[in-house]
Formats: sequence, C-alpha cells, structure tokens
Amino acid sequence: MRLTYLAYSFSLTIMYFSFVLLLPILVAIYYHETAAIFPFLLTGAFALMIAVTIRKLVKGIAKIKSINDIKKSEGLCVVTFSWIFAIILASIPYIFFGIKPIDAIFEATSGITATGSTVFTHFNYPNTLFFWRSFTQWLGGMGIIVLFIAILPQFAIAGRQMFFAEAPGPTEDKFTPRIKSTAAALWKVYAGLTLLDIVLLKFNGMGLFYSVCYAFSSVSGGGLSPSSDSMIGYSFPLLWITTFFMFFAGTSFNLQYKAWIRLNPLVLFRNEEFRAYFNVILFIGILLSISLFVNMNYDIPNSITHAFFNISALVSSTGYCSVDYVKWDYTSKLLLFAVMLFGSCASSAGGGLKVIRWLLIFKIMKTEMIKILHPKAVCNIKIGSYSVSKEILDQILMFVAFYFAILVLSAFAIAIIEQSTTIGLTGAVSAIGNIGPGFGKIGPLGTFEPLHWFTKLILIFDMLIGRLELIPVLVLFQKDFWVLKK
Repeated sequence: MRLTYLAYSFSLTIMYFSFVLLLPILVAIYYHETAAIFPFLLTGAFALMIAVTIRKLVKGIAKIKSINDIKKSEGLCVVTFSWIFAIILASIPYIFFGIKPIDAIFEATSGITATGSTVFTHFNYPNTLFFWRSFTQWLGGMGIIVLFIAILPQFAIAGRQMFFAEAPGPTEDKFTPRIKSTAAALWKVYAGLTLLDIVLLKFNGMGLFYSVCYAFSSVSGGGLSPSSDSMIGYSFPLLWITTFFMFFAGTSFNLQYKAWIRLNPLVLFRNEEFRAYFNVILFIGILLSISLFVNMNYDIPNSITHAFFNISALVSSTGYCSVDYVKWDYTSKLLLFAVMLFGSCASSAGGGLKVIRWLLIFKIMKTEMIKILHPKAVCNIKIGSYSVSKEILDQILMFVAFYFAILVLSAFAIAIIEQSTTIGLTGAVSAIGNIGPGFGKIGPLGTFEPLHWFTKLILIFDMLIGRLELIPVLVLFQKDFWVLKK
C-alpha cells in the first residue's frame, strides 16, 4: 500500500467530515441552545486540524494529482479508518453532555453504523444532541464514503474501490458506467425517501423536529429515537408510514432507483431477492398477527399493525418498537428473533446477513443434494437470470462462516461477562446485524449503559464489522496488509 495515497484519501474524508460537524450548530442557533455550539465547533476544528496535520507530516501528498489507480487494499484501509475516526469524532460532543467516554463511543458507533442501541438513561438533553444522534444514523445508513464519492471530484473514478469496500455484497452491483454517478443516484433516492417521510409524518400530526429525527432514523435503518418510548403511543397512520419507510430502508436502493427511473413498481417484484424479502415479511407478519391475536388478546387492527411494524423494524435492522415486545409471549418473541437473523437486501441501509446470501446458501445446499443423486450433473446456480461464479459462492460461504463464528464467540463472551444467555445471544445478534435492541434488559425500552465496559467494547467491534460486512475490518489483521510504500 502507498502511504501517500492513504494519507491523501484519508485526510480528504476527515476534512469534509469536519464540515458535517458544523451542521448541528445551525440547530443549536435555531433552538437558542448556545451551550451546545461549542462542543460541535471544537470537534469540527479538531477534525480539520487532523486533516491538515496528516497533509503536513506525510511528504509527497502535494504532488498527487490523481488517485484513479488506487488499489483495493488501499480502498479497504481508507474506508475502515475513515469510519473509525468518524466514530471517534462523532463521540466527542457526547462527552461534553456528561456521557462517559466508553458510552460516548458506544453511542457514536451505534449512530454511525445505523444500529440503534443506546446507552441513554434519560432524555433530558438539548435538541441539538438528538439531531446529531439522528443525523449520524442518516450519514451511516447510506455510507459516509458513498456520500463523498457522490460530491467530491477527487473520487470520481478512484471511488470505485472505496464504494465496494463500504457497501460490500456478493456482487459489485452498479447500474451506471461511472461509480460517481451510481453514488449520486443512490443518494438521490435516499434523500428523496427521507424528505417524503418528513412531509408525511408532519402532515399526520408529528412535530417538525420529531419528523426530521424519525425520518433520519427510519430511512437509514438506524432506530435511535428522540423519545424514551421509541414509537409507543403513536397513531396508526404514523406507525404505518414508518413501517413503509423501514421496509424500503431494507430494500436495495439500486433496485429502487431502477423502479423510479422506469416509473414501474413491478420492477421490484422481478428481482428474486426482493420477492424473498417481501414474502418473508408477509409470511412472518401474518404468523405474528395470529400469535398476538390468540396469545396476547390483541384485537385485529392492533395485531396486524404491531406485528408488521415490529417485523419491519427488525428485519430492516431499524430497531424501533410500537410496544414493549419483551412482554410478549414466547412464540411471538421467537418469530421476532427469527427475522433478526434473516436481514435485509444487499445495497440497502439495512443490516444482517442479507437476503441474497440466504438465497444462495439454500441454492448451494440444493445443488449439493442433486449432486449426491446425480454425480455427473452440471448445476449452474443463478440469481434471477445471472449465473453466480464459483469464486463468489466460495466468498459467500467464507463470509457466512466468519459471520457466525464472530457471532458465537461474541455471544459466548458477553454471556459470561454479563452472566446472562439472553443478553449474550440477543446482544451479539443485534450488534453484528446492526439491529439495535435485544431482549431482556437490553430490550427496545432498555439501555446498554449498565453493561460491563468490556461487553461494550465487544459490541462496538461487532457493530463496526457488521456495518462494513466483516471483510474491510478483518483484512486489517493480515500481516501482508501492512506493507507500506511511499
């Protein structure tokens, strides 16, 4: 890896992130929260200082005219460290409001990775902090680097390696010839959905500030709420509006863009991954509705509304709740836990293992069973009309193995530390899937604050690798990765 390329790219992302840190100052001025100005002003200045220092210390940066030949390993490194430093910078304002450093980093990680777990024990903070908390989710939902690729000319071509490092999937799914145009198109869909969500929430009786915060959190699949009760107590129209946007937060933005361009929603249902995603939500939503009606004595409207709201919240990794489902019966909670493992679509704001990987795993299993009966059969695994190469299939199997290995190790370690299997298992699943709440005392109305500091470190690590989908972080542990050149 070339140190000058790394330093140039990294300093550029940190410099522009410093400008992002100034946005909450406008909110502080609007709400006359003058005490909230200094934390963000200082953090923005600190970020800018880091960027300038890097450019001063690393010789040769001034000579770089283009980074169009940036390598994949360099892109992975820039993305990973940009996210780590973004988390550190995002955590600094929390400390000014009396939150402990480890908790501040946990909250910032939860926001930037659009996870939705919280260490807040009260909600007596200024609007500026809640705006920042929601805005970090919105930035992380689509991807910080994807945003910079869309707006910065320096990443017009070179952004390809970083784009697929930040938004990895089984295949490199781009739909325009230039990666910059792809990134810009994704952000147009993302911003459009956010604006529409704000308008609909406001039109149906929610205050403007809350409309903005909830829209940022739902479209990003984040789930951090400005209220201690998440979305409990809101009207059916507001719950269904949020259900709609959480559903699309877990849908591929590439696919949504194609549907918008062609003005044809049927484009969505021609996609095999979307059909599986839709059918799973529909099927489990119906089962959960029946369970709530029979076991919890909900009436039909409440059964359907709360079933589909909470299923959509967990499958899209948003993590909102419309009721405290920790109090539900065992069957209902088991159905919710099942969708936590399922995940959302690739190229979406949602987390989890991703639907397309589950599809390919089942296709691999089916193929192997056919080969047992017909050893000479030539089986071609497809997604839609596209054949999937053996190389990609091997990568998926490796990814799934790593995913569950890290999940099991994390769950085991947390269960020992916290002396609770429930916290260990659901906490690890929630963190690595970027879902947010678990069960027990870390349920939808709970807080992660009482957990041991080492548990929080494990969860911070899981949230980060879950958002970047393992590979960009895991390659940092390879010795060959750290061979630096000027």
